[in-house]
Amino acid sequence: MARPPQSYLSPKLEARRHPGKGGKGIFALTDVEPGELLVVWDGMIVPYERLILLPAAVQSHTVQVEEGLYQVLDRSSEPADYVNHSCNPNAGMNGQIAVVAMRGIHAGEEVCIDYAMVDGSPYDQFECHCGEPECRKAVTGEDWARPELWERYRGYFSPYLQRRIETLQVQKALRPRRVARHARASR
Repeated sequence: MARPPQSYLSPKLEARRHPGKGGKGIFALTDVEPGELLVVWDGMIVPYERLILLPAAVQSHTVQVEEGLYQVLDRSSEPADYVNHSCNPNAGMNGQIAVVAMRGIHAGEEVCIDYAMVDGSPYDQFECHCGEPECRKAVTGEDWARPELWERYRGYFSPYLQRRIETLQVQKALRPRRVARHARASR
């Protein structure tokens, strides 16, 4: 007997074959409004030391949920696990494991997030072929640190990444003051 899905996939969505993006993707069956809940992932939580020992195919269905902690699908994939990357996403994170619409999504459109919203380590890096004009050509564990994405994805980063961003913003804001103080002190 097949095990029922443990993750949530909105009834407005379906998983379909998508050979150009890893084999499958999530597509809207009907129009989706901004802010609508699309997906909630499940899985077991593992530390980085255990994650890197897992096969690459398992790692590709993993989401970082906190510093050093990853949510790994602990059985065969299910429809909610096929949210692909795009450098021009229509969906983003709401917390650590929920995906919501950032804007209206039309029927037939693929639901994508920018992995910069969730990935902050190098466990699943790859060449990007999303085809968007703003394509970065590569997806890395450092993409979250790109200041041009901070405003664009404000409110849609995973909480641990939002904390990292806020720390960098504070450090950046303090840096000119330190330089100015040092310049005055050396006169």
